[in-house]
Amino acid sequence: MYGKAFAPEYQGALTTLSVNSSLTDVLAAGTRELRAAERAGRHAEVARSGLAVAEAHRRLGQVGDADRAWKASYRAARAAGDTAAMAWALWSGGTLARQRGAFPLAWRLLGLAAELGERGGDVVVRGYSLAGLAETGRIQGDYQAVRRLHEQLLAEARRRGEARHTVWALEGIAQIHRNTGEYDTAYALFEEAAGIAARADDRRGHAWALRGLADLVSVRDGNVERALTLLSEAETTCRTMKLSSALAYNHKMRGNVLYRAGRWAEARDLYEQALAEFRAMSEPRGQALARLGLAKSLARLGRDRAETAAELADLAVELERIGLRHAREMVARAQQEFGVTAEVVR
Repeated sequence: MYGKAFAPEYQGALTTLSVNSSLTDVLAAGTRELRAAERAGRHAEVARSGLAVAEAHRRLGQVGDADRAWKASYRAARAAGDTAAMAWALWSGGTLARQRGAFPLAWRLLGLAAELGERGGDVVVRGYSLAGLAETGRIQGDYQAVRRLHEQLLAEARRRGEARHTVWALEGIAQIHRNTGEYDTAYALFEEAAGIAARADDRRGHAWALRGLADLVSVRDGNVERALTLLSEAETTCRTMKLSSALAYNHKMRGNVLYRAGRWAEARDLYEQALAEFRAMSEPRGQALARLGLAKSLARLGRDRAETAAELADLAVELERIGLRHAREMVARAQQEFGVTAEVVR
């Protein structure tokens, strides 16, 4: 039903790159082709190779370089009159904006990307851009608004036999179910995603699916060792492919698993590691989630009650500012758990 996963963001001379190519290899090849295209004055190829460069920088957590690269790709695409390439550049910029916690900008850029993709007749970039909008809403916790879009995109991906996009949609829907307490449904969806990703050789998608399964094995079944084994398998992929963000989220999840098991000192160490990794790549959502886990671990280890209250209050303000509804509710539950406030999120 599904063929091998492919990476449509690797275009032009870079189509030979695999979805599983190391990001450092992608960056090297993309930069080489970009410089050659610039010397030859080939704007369309500058846009295509620049897109790969932008995505490699983004996934490596090199935010400033990624920002410059997607904008340069857009300018080159516009100079070439290539509407679809303009859409791809905007998709990259919108994805970066979401990663940086700039959600209003992400909505705007991804919306424009979807429009240009449709106008340029590129069904893939249109689908990726709509997926980006759906993921932005899901990350913000607006599940009711984006659940239908996730399901629509899943149906389209299944119909076209696109393994990578099917895996993404399954994982997004699974995460919504997990966050609303529907653990069995979430587990089944993550399990299906992991199976499709493995058969399609989509190692990045497989690593994210394993992380989701580990979370559920921990929270639903209390099986700590199985959860840690799944995370270790996913971590190997993250390190091989240089997936900086995915690796940081893996470490944060390992902290979650250890915290639930009452192994608070070990959890503290993992949260500190993840926090440093998220700070290095300027990823505010990851930073906030790692800070929350760290605050809870330190509280369990005897931290002064007033310090815990202050940390959680500061996190609540930060999450309100960023616009992360689900994470804000997690902070409220932590405040209630440690009895440091009577505030309830409405």
